[in-house]
Amino acid sequence: MSAQKMREVTRQVQGLGALEAMAVLQIVPRKGARLVSKVLRSAIANAENNKNLKPESLRVKEAVAGTATTLKRFTPKARGSAGPILKRRCHIKITVSDE
Repeated sequence: MSAQKMREVTRQVQGLGALEAMAVLQIVPRKGARLVSKVLRSAIANAENNKNLKPESLRVKEAVAGTATTLKRFTPKARGSAGPILKRRCHIKITVSDE
């Protein structure tokens, strides 16, 4: 999924409490919301297991979607030519903090 589509979702959860952000993502009817939700769940689990923090005290400090490498494919066109298909990808980075 393109970074531009993901940024629309990540901007909605930035600055919210972690559990509140999870609730917001369950309501948003976009494919990107499901993917961001998985990353947020992972960030919460890492904070719990590695830093012994409570999920209730966590806050989404930063939520960023950046571009990744683009897969380039081609589709046949008229008169023997080819048209490009760009399959865009992105990296999702979510930082949670107890402050």
